[in-house]
Amino acid sequence: MADLTRVHLVGIGGAGMSGLAHILLDRGATVTGSDVKDSRPVRTLQAKGAAVAIGHDEANLELSGALPTAVVTSFAAIPQDNPELVRARREGIEVLRRSDLLAELMEGSTQLLIAGTHGKTSTTSMAVVALQAAGEDPSFAIGGQLNRAGTNAHHGQGNVFVAEADESDASLLRYAPDVAVVTNIEPDHLDFYGSAEKYFEVFDKFADIARHLVVCLDDEHAAACGKRALERGITVSGYGTAEAVARNPEVPAGAVVTAERVDGANVAVELQLRTADVAGEVAYTLAVPGHHMVLNSAGALLAGVLTGADPGRLARGLSEFTGVRRRFEFKGEAAGAKVYDDYAHHPTEVAAVLGAARDTVAAEGENGRVVVCFQPHLYSRTTEFATEFARALSLADSCVLLDIYGARETPVEGVTSRIIAEKMSAPVVLEPDFSAAPATVAAQVRPGDLVLTMGAGSVTMLADEIVAALEATRGE
Repeated sequence: MADLTRVHLVGIGGAGMSGLAHILLDRGATVTGSDVKDSRPVRTLQAKGAAVAIGHDEANLELSGALPTAVVTSFAAIPQDNPELVRARREGIEVLRRSDLLAELMEGSTQLLIAGTHGKTSTTSMAVVALQAAGEDPSFAIGGQLNRAGTNAHHGQGNVFVAEADESDASLLRYAPDVAVVTNIEPDHLDFYGSAEKYFEVFDKFADIARHLVVCLDDEHAAACGKRALERGITVSGYGTAEAVARNPEVPAGAVVTAERVDGANVAVELQLRTADVAGEVAYTLAVPGHHMVLNSAGALLAGVLTGADPGRLARGLSEFTGVRRRFEFKGEAAGAKVYDDYAHHPTEVAAVLGAARDTVAAEGENGRVVVCFQPHLYSRTTEFATEFARALSLADSCVLLDIYGARETPVEGVTSRIIAEKMSAPVVLEPDFSAAPATVAAQVRPGDLVLTMGAGSVTMLADEIVAALEATRGE
């Protein structure tokens, strides 16, 4: 066990890091940290008692007046020559990855881990809200901010700890899940894994460390992972539509979606439970649109049942779920159009969200269109999936395509957003000027339209500006 008396987090303002910092503070630890910029998460932690420096310097390790007992970093985001990491190693201080710290914090709890290429944050969030409604007080660490709770982490008094299991760097293998959910598996992060086979393999390894594996049967690769796990003697339950359950009779079905009906922005769901301890029907209404969200909710409910929670109360909790920040998040309405923001940055996610947007527009009975402002994330991902991005984005009626958000990667010659635009069948406008994007998007919008800002980078900053730009059109 690591000594978590005094913990210094490098990159403390990040979504994952800030959440763990909150839990450490709630458990009485002395918390310090650093980040490259000031932010709302940083200020919230400072108000709670953390000492945070803006900028990286080896002197930051002494923010509490004494050297930390552990230093935490994200190996993907923080370079190894960071001065705080260099000093920590020189001083002999234990350096932990974020996943190592999370594993330490979950020790002794009933661990409910959500993994998968897509849907981790939404499914984890649904499980948390459902368990809270069932009378539990779970600890949790989520990659996004729950709209209702206004936070991404919590130190609960209950015995269940709910968290995302990130596969991007194989850190999901650090945990010991009692219940492990795999929402779907689709090749991604190939810059780390090198091949699709290696990527699939990490989910098999994850299954091997789970006491009870839960897989989505509507996803062929997740279902196949479940079948292989069964052959190795692992306890497996599946969830999904009746059609998917029928296609995969080998996997015991724990939750079957028997009906889903779109009603405006809501979806009415009926679910049949078939676990060893619980059998029967439950129904609830989701306030977040899309078939993918229905499947996520089924996985969350089944996982909650497997931790021992009451299914009826879990279902009521799902009806109260108001979403996660940056997951089809409503930002405002102006000039007769509604503006949403979403984190989707993989072609499958983009297609799912645009499909949900089309369903939402159709359910409102208007002649509205879907307009998307998309910012590709990473040069490697854009190169790998240019054709798939073009196909997914063509589900929109109009698309404004921003320059690639490189994040940790350096620009690659010849790799620009144009390689997506050239393959699209829907109308597309290339907008290289980020500051001009709100006006460019507003020019595409008509009354009744649904507008989406989409991507994992800075595009989220544009949603409010697009609302303002649409407001300005009223006076023209």
